[in-house]
Amino acid sequence: MTASSSEKPQRKTRIQRANEQKILEAALEVFSQHGFRGSTIDQISEEAGMSKPNLLYYFKSKQDIHETLLARLLDSWLDPMRKLSEDGDPLEEILNYVRLKLEMTRDYPRESRLFANEIIQGALRIKPILEGQINDLIEEKSDIMRKWMEEGKINKVDPKHLIFSIWATTQHYADFEVQVRVVLGGGIDDPEKFEQTKSYLEQLFTSLLKVR
Repeated sequence: MTASSSEKPQRKTRIQRANEQKILEAALEVFSQHGFRGSTIDQISEEAGMSKPNLLYYFKSKQDIHETLLARLLDSWLDPMRKLSEDGDPLEEILNYVRLKLEMTRDYPRESRLFANEIIQGALRIKPILEGQINDLIEEKSDIMRKWMEEGKINKVDPKHLIFSIWATTQHYADFEVQVRVVLGGGIDDPEKFEQTKSYLEQLFTSLLKVR
């Protein structure tokens, strides 16, 4: 073994970690507003309050920053679906998934818009993940829902369209936030608006799925 191959990777210093986080936070703000194509390194460096050369010391390109953000986003974005358990009460498991998705929309609106922009632009940077990890998870949870339906525990609907409907009705409040604030007189970051939205979605999906 050569000396170079046995060397351990150097740990990042506290300042390096802090600067990387500052860049990613700035990039999230820029990408969520302008999408990947409409954003520039100059915009991100200005938002981060650091020079362009300093930014490029930490990330080699705009794509490098974007891919890092998406990788972090997708892991947390899929977590609520992973928690949907075959052993739980079917209706409550699905309603809990709706609640968790709505909470994520409330707490991470920019991440929702980042993901939406990536999909709208053709998902070029996450298509392998869509075709692999995400699709596999959807298939797994769809099979669980079909089993519940066959057992008569919830009404029969198309599981994949049900998942799409949950995504559409929860993420709408982040992806169309300006419209939501105008129409409702506030966003779901307002506790009262959040509870109203949660109650409506629970009623909507309960009416769809509950066996009478």
